[in-house]
Amino acid sequence: MTQLSLLRAESNISSDVILTSDHLRQSLAYTELPSSPVDVTMPPGSSRWPEPMREQLARTLKPAGVLVPIIDRDGDLSVLLTQRSAELKHHAGQVSFPGGKMEDNDADVVATALRETEEEVGIAKHHITVLGYLKTMPTITGYAVTPVVGLVSGNAELTIDRTEVEYVFEVPLSFLLNKCNDILTEWDTGERRGPIIEFHWEAQRIWGATAIIIVSLRKQLLNQ
Repeated sequence: MTQLSLLRAESNISSDVILTSDHLRQSLAYTELPSSPVDVTMPPGSSRWPEPMREQLARTLKPAGVLVPIIDRDGDLSVLLTQRSAELKHHAGQVSFPGGKMEDNDADVVATALRETEEEVGIAKHHITVLGYLKTMPTITGYAVTPVVGLVSGNAELTIDRTEVEYVFEVPLSFLLNKCNDILTEWDTGERRGPIIEFHWEAQRIWGATAIIIVSLRKQLLNQ
C-alpha cells in the first residue's frame, strides 16, 4: 500500500450525517445472517487484485465474526474501535473491530462476535442489542468475516485484555458516514495498484478490512 497521492474524496455531502438509534434499527431490520459463515461477498475492486491473492481467497476460509459496536450516549452515537496489540500473530498493531475466529462451541458467528467482544474489551452481552448484519467478506489472512452490528448502552464498562488490545477509542458515527472524510489512497503489490478508502480520526489511521466494513455499514445505513 502506498500513500503517494492522498486525496480527499469528492462528495455532494457537505455536512455530517446525523442518524438516530431508531434509524439504525430500521436500516438493519431486514438484514439476515448468512446461511453459511463462509459464504463471502468479494469487496469492490477485488477483480483487480493480483492472481495469487485471489487464488488464496478462493481456498477454504475460516469463519470469523466481528462486532461493529455503536455506542449510544443519550442520542450521541459513536463507533468503538480497538488498537490491536503489536504482539498478535495477525493484524498486529492495526485498528480493528473486536472479534475473532469462530470456535467449535460458538452457536454461530453472532456468538463469536459477542464472545470475542467481551473477552477483548469487557462489554457484556446484556449491554449489546444486535441490530443486524453486513455481508461476509474475505481477508487476506484466510478468514471469512461476518460483521455484526450492535447497539451498545452508554453505561457499559470496559475491561481491556492487554494481551490482545493495546487501547480503544471512539469515532463519531457522523464522521464515518460523511463521505467528505474519506481519504482515497491505493494498495500497491508491486505488480498492480488499486484504489482504497481509509479514514483518519485524530491520530488514528483506519484502513484495510476495517475501513471496508465501515464503508459497507455506511451504504446500508444511507441506502446507497
